[in-house]
Amino acid sequence: MKKLVSIGRKIARSLVKAIASVVLIFIMAVAATSVSPIYNFEKARPFEGAEIYNPYKSLDTTTLWKRANFHTHTRVEGIMNECDYWPDEVLKRYEALGYDIVTFSNHNEQTTHPKGAEYQSNGYEHGYNLLKFHKLAFGADDVWHFDHILPFLASQKQFQIEQLAKDADLVQINHPLRTPTLYKKQLKYLSGYKLIELDSGKSTQNGYWDSALSAGRYCFGVANDDLHHPDKSYKIARRCNLLCTPSARYEDILNALSEGCFYSMRIPDYGSGDWDIKREKNSTLPYIKDIGVEGGTIRIVLSEPAQRIEITGQERKLLAECNDCDRIAYQMQECDTYARATIYFAGGEVIYTNPFARYDASVQTTPYRELSPEVNILLTIMFNLLLVAICLTSGYLLYKVVKR
Repeated sequence: MKKLVSIGRKIARSLVKAIASVVLIFIMAVAATSVSPIYNFEKARPFEGAEIYNPYKSLDTTTLWKRANFHTHTRVEGIMNECDYWPDEVLKRYEALGYDIVTFSNHNEQTTHPKGAEYQSNGYEHGYNLLKFHKLAFGADDVWHFDHILPFLASQKQFQIEQLAKDADLVQINHPLRTPTLYKKQLKYLSGYKLIELDSGKSTQNGYWDSALSAGRYCFGVANDDLHHPDKSYKIARRCNLLCTPSARYEDILNALSEGCFYSMRIPDYGSGDWDIKREKNSTLPYIKDIGVEGGTIRIVLSEPAQRIEITGQERKLLAECNDCDRIAYQMQECDTYARATIYFAGGEVIYTNPFARYDASVQTTPYRELSPEVNILLTIMFNLLLVAICLTSGYLLYKVVKR
């Protein structure tokens, strides 16, 4: 009996020792990868100015819209796979559902486009961190591999955006609604990105987007599948972006995304698994026939009547609405900092337009502000010294645990 008790105690001590070692190694890894500047963020400053930016100023009604998904995972070489299908297979499935543009966004890896170099976006989804703070980099020369394991702080998120923006044409914040610790309040401070993914699941409110816009952080909203399962009808062709662009070449895509000459859309899972119905319904989606602003009046004309059209502005205030209509006109008031439309159709489709926002044309060409938050040197030194202390302390404790 005593021998069994002794063996039990040894096993218990070994288990405790192993758990303590794993915990200490994890703490060291978190501290070592938490290195970041600490910023003094500029305060929220709503849009202002006599002019109203029209993201649809280059709308060409002869070219009209091309349908796109920008957040697409595929099979890759190696073991880190989040999809069972290769890029050409995924592309064929999207094209069969009416998509003209598909760019690939595998984690920390650029994917070769099956159609050739002119369609290559050099995009990738940055981030393996446990809090799912993921960004999409368009047009990057190289993949930036560094990541914080637990990016809690707004400064850490800002640091990542800034580093990605140095090498990319555009940076997009992915799935903010599904990102723990990315709070709406943080969107009032972060800058350097130009695109933000819209809400997923059942939500259509897009509070994160409005939080950024209300703080004067001008950005465009994109709706993407974040595709991992192209073989499941409820996972593919559920969201899309309609770009006014002459082709699917990357240079044309970049122009449309940079100006905001596109709108985004949520789509039902037509047929609920019946692919013939899904393909048929996806070929007859409602769309925007014309959109723009003239004399301070926003005008939108649809291909068919909508169940409801909402114009919302600062802090998501409802500015105008109409029911069972195929068009709307709204005269922006002096107190309106921005306005965007959400359009609901009886079939379950939802369209989101990009925001019309005030700006000073004598100072800027768009409402987008190239902000460069100031680094707080004292807090940066103190924060990173704290990380060093945590690493050293954890390393010492790990040494003591292993030696016991």
